[in-house]
Amino acid sequence: MTETIATKTRPARPLRQLLAASVGNAVEWYDWYAYTFLATYIADQAFPKSADNSLVPLLSTFAVFAVGFFMRPVGGLLMGAIADRRGRRAALTVTILLMGGSSLLVGLTPTYAAAGVLAPVVLVVARLLQGLSVGGEFAASTTFLVESAGPGRRGLFSSFQYVSTTAGQLVASGVATVLVNTLSDERMNGWGWRVPFVLGAVLSLVGFWIRQGARETRSEEQRQGPRPGLFEALRRHPRESLLICGITAGGTIAYYTWTSYLPTYAELNAGIDKSDALLAGTISLAFFALLQPLGGLLSDRFGRRPLLLFFGLGFALLSVPLLHALRDSFAVLLLVQCVGMILLTGFTSISAAVNAEIFPPRVRAAGIGFPYSLTVALFGGTAPYVGTLFKDLGHSGLFPWYVAVLCLLSSAVYLRLPETARRELRR
Repeated sequence: MTETIATKTRPARPLRQLLAASVGNAVEWYDWYAYTFLATYIADQAFPKSADNSLVPLLSTFAVFAVGFFMRPVGGLLMGAIADRRGRRAALTVTILLMGGSSLLVGLTPTYAAAGVLAPVVLVVARLLQGLSVGGEFAASTTFLVESAGPGRRGLFSSFQYVSTTAGQLVASGVATVLVNTLSDERMNGWGWRVPFVLGAVLSLVGFWIRQGARETRSEEQRQGPRPGLFEALRRHPRESLLICGITAGGTIAYYTWTSYLPTYAELNAGIDKSDALLAGTISLAFFALLQPLGGLLSDRFGRRPLLLFFGLGFALLSVPLLHALRDSFAVLLLVQCVGMILLTGFTSISAAVNAEIFPPRVRAAGIGFPYSLTVALFGGTAPYVGTLFKDLGHSGLFPWYVAVLCLLSSAVYLRLPETARRELRR
């Protein structure tokens, strides 16, 4: 990784680039996470109730959540290819418009009582479109952010991938908390749960407008050269693709457990009140967002591998005691979440930089997008479903071990990972 970067291809205003990527990304993830925080209300409205098992609608809702994840590899491949062929900004424009439309579709989903099987069908279609958008968003925005960074600042810029992701999630959690605490159960089940999705569609238009001012980061050499094939990254760089899978597996299960599923897990396994669980999640997410730039700066100074090992070994050792410590206490839940957020920062703050530093520029977006999104679909998207299923089968204590084992396996990958922090990024 020694190719120099021509001055004329370097973005002139990196802070503006950072804003364009971050604001749009925050809107994307607000739309995506609103579904998770309102899963129990969607379950009551979009799926038939079972007289034998009250967890059946919730399991169905999380199954649709997982289905959306399995469109993410397709989005990572297709939108990544657009980013490599047409430019990063073109891909980012498509993804945010897709997300806005699919969010509106979720908000307009009919109830099962009114439309029967059409209700879950509409919900599935909306989540498929959201998955396509989010998979492409990560591929394009990761590449865009890291290529926009100045020398010695890739880790810092990388951290804003999850600053903005968490900001979107934080707003989604905050909106859900306000609605749950101000509306009656009847109004919340009737129309309140739809409000965040309609709002998300409006915010997507704001993100689209902001991204129009971004400057393309794809080099002039790439623009003039032949366009890469759709599967070129997988065909020519199989080792790098597998490496991204190994890096991501532990990170994604820990991330989605701690940032998305933990409120529901606490409700099901520790009897935490729903509003308390959402409030604890909101506070811990704010704490998490503040940690990301610090992690990025530390990686620029000391390297990527020490932070990855801090994350992986920390979760391998502490996942089980932390999740088993949960009980009907707001303070305990908040403490468990914040400890997890500290450990998780070792992965999230630098994952964009690590991924971008692995692949060459010609296929960087598609090369990152497909293996990353596939791994997230297999392990992150299924986390709520697996956790709820363990509970349904009477073995809820196995889920923390599942998280710990995956983090241990990723730690083995981190030990062998070459240090890339001080290598020059190829353009």
